[in-house]
Amino acid sequence: MTGDEPTVDLVLPCLDEAVALAWVLPRVPPGVRAIVVDNGSTDGSADVAQGLGALVVHESVRGFGSACHAGLLAASADVVAFMDADGSLDPRQLERVLGPLRTGADLVLGRRRPTSGSAWPWHLRLANRELVRRLERRTGTRLHDLGPMRAARRTALLDLDLRDRRSGYPLEMVVRAAERGWQVAEVDVDYAPRQGRSKVTGTPLGVVRAVRDMSAVLAS
Repeated sequence: MTGDEPTVDLVLPCLDEAVALAWVLPRVPPGVRAIVVDNGSTDGSADVAQGLGALVVHESVRGFGSACHAGLLAASADVVAFMDADGSLDPRQLERVLGPLRTGADLVLGRRRPTSGSAWPWHLRLANRELVRRLERRTGTRLHDLGPMRAARRTALLDLDLRDRRSGYPLEMVVRAAERGWQVAEVDVDYAPRQGRSKVTGTPLGVVRAVRDMSAVLAS
């Protein structure tokens, strides 16, 4: 980032993603600071991240939302972006997500466009579609995807006072933003098969727990 463009911190929640981080972190755009939030890894993820120049934050309370929020609290840039650390998303495409913030959007989500059939299994697409439908019914916000690559202004995100510390955190962000009248935008980003098995949706039980957490957000 140069001139009067905002500074950007990229939060990468992490649980045993050493291999993926070695691919992800060198692709973080110049001028963007990577904040890797280690959520109890045992594979040396924190060492890999530190060796590649990322700011490493340790969050002992397990949960995707716990890791994301710890990263938000550690951030100091004007804009905070979030992205999975599993290699499914390319941080070089972060500029696509940042663009609409410069033209009036308050929250921008990267709409996932799978690069292969295995990148986004049908049951996960179905769950996402149902959650998006329920989100629209509750808030009136029309989206195609609850994209994990996203960005907004740091102070505004903090003002949302997000409370979920599990899988509902990304959905709660959109719900609270809609309730505040934020302009929510979508842009396309590539979505590739992740490296390793997902800790959230890699098993049927994980999918059930994630949907349960998000359903609780919509019902609150």
